[in-house]
Amino acid sequence: MIGALMLDIAGTELTQEDIELLQAPQVGGVILFTRNIKSLAQVRALTDHMRQVRPEILIAVDQEGGRVQRLKTGFTLLPAMGHFGELYLTEPEKAIQLAEQCGWLMAIEVLAVGIDFSFAPVLDINDISDVIGDRAFAKNVQDIVPLAQAFMTGMHRAGMATTGKHFPGHGSVKADSHVAAAIDSRSYDEIYAQDMQSFIQLKPQLDALMPAHVIYENVDPNPAGFSPFWIQKILRQTLKFDGVLFSDDLSMQAACIAGNADARIRAALDAGCDMGLVCNNRESACVALAGIENLPLPNQERLERMRGKIPKIQIGETLDLGTEWQSVKHVIEAFKNSL
Repeated sequence: MIGALMLDIAGTELTQEDIELLQAPQVGGVILFTRNIKSLAQVRALTDHMRQVRPEILIAVDQEGGRVQRLKTGFTLLPAMGHFGELYLTEPEKAIQLAEQCGWLMAIEVLAVGIDFSFAPVLDINDISDVIGDRAFAKNVQDIVPLAQAFMTGMHRAGMATTGKHFPGHGSVKADSHVAAAIDSRSYDEIYAQDMQSFIQLKPQLDALMPAHVIYENVDPNPAGFSPFWIQKILRQTLKFDGVLFSDDLSMQAACIAGNADARIRAALDAGCDMGLVCNNRESACVALAGIENLPLPNQERLERMRGKIPKIQIGETLDLGTEWQSVKHVIEAFKNSL
């Protein structure tokens, strides 16, 4: 069974405390960061060990490209997605082809070391948000949709589930929700007509979504990740999205509105998220775990459906990247070096 908490670890191998935490029924996932990465072989040994401890664990990473790329040593350094948007303005067919190849390359390298998925792609608009910026494909939905669709086609071709973020859109909010409260004062109609459209139009390609830690104050008083309005009424009922919902990191400053870590994860789960992330604070992760240990496990059908899209790589088995990997890697590296 898959639990409702995704946490992290401090080092490049599991400690005894890590092992004991992974065995807790409500721990459902682990997210890796740069500090957990020393080499390809080391990462694979780490993920294999996690699965020896907890076979059903979901292992994730943020491997978007550009500024947000946790796996670096031994991995292809990917361009920021915004560069595909820039190319799309003059050479749309080439940009779409490169985006598809980049999605495949990212996914195949991540899967090869035993990580199940990257929280990607970013479907926000590159508007006024400094924390989004060129993490977004483009400045408008018309350009975002074909590029993100191509990127997700590549992910799916490699065997990786997709996670769109940050619903219903973080790009039109100046504040960085990692360090400050992020507030959007627009009406629902404005948000729907602009930021939400990439999520709506790309829904058939999305296996999961991550709500934003943004308060859309003229729509609902809660951040989207804590909001039954956004999650249950809009996502589940109106848009009929039935994929997995991951909270954004509940250690972020914008999530503190809900209280301590136990209150935050309960608020996310009560609103309708399937799994809550508590990162870079082991004390908070333990508080969150204690706060939900007596709650029912999350929707297993949705989580199992997402896990079912992941290639079944056995512990110790090597995933053959094949000749395509080398040629695509060369193409993407050449594109990045040309920028």
